[in-house]
Amino acid sequence: MAMKSTHKTALQAFAVVFTMGSLAWASVPFYDWFCRVTGFGGTTSVSAAGSDEVLDQTITVRFDASLDRDMPWTFKPVVRQMEINIGETGLAFYEAHNPTDRRVAGSATYNVAPYEAGGFFTKIDCFCFTEQVLEPGETVMMPVSFYVDPEIVSDRDAKYVHHITLSYTFYETELPKDVASLSTTPKADVN
Repeated sequence: MAMKSTHKTALQAFAVVFTMGSLAWASVPFYDWFCRVTGFGGTTSVSAAGSDEVLDQTITVRFDASLDRDMPWTFKPVVRQMEINIGETGLAFYEAHNPTDRRVAGSATYNVAPYEAGGFFTKIDCFCFTEQVLEPGETVMMPVSFYVDPEIVSDRDAKYVHHITLSYTFYETELPKDVASLSTTPKADVN
């Protein structure tokens, strides 16, 4: 009988460890999905088109930029803030510069503060949707088009939001294989 009890306890311990490991593995993608759907944690929404409704009420959108400590670029918003009507499509630009003598790829993460506004801040198009590659010495203007969903004015918590801050952080990433194989040195003109 002691053998059965030991066997049962070992099986239960294995089941608990397996279940906890599975939950830990699934928690990151589930949390990411949850944040995208609800706007929790300042995660924005995404839409293929602008809002059908524009209110006669404005909101101020502030723009913030930062870099991971290992990212060699400079990165800043062109305009620090803008006031737009709720539902109106806004267009903002960020400037990135690669001061190095090598090709550098980067990817941007983003969030919105205050968190209550995350689900109502909707991006239509953004440089953050794709990896960016800058040549040595290159400077680019990167656009983000967005709107604030008119439903923000009827949300229990978000209706008191009058300022939204959109923040980006750029991280250096590996060069894409098709770009990494290209030479950064110009070929000599043979005439």
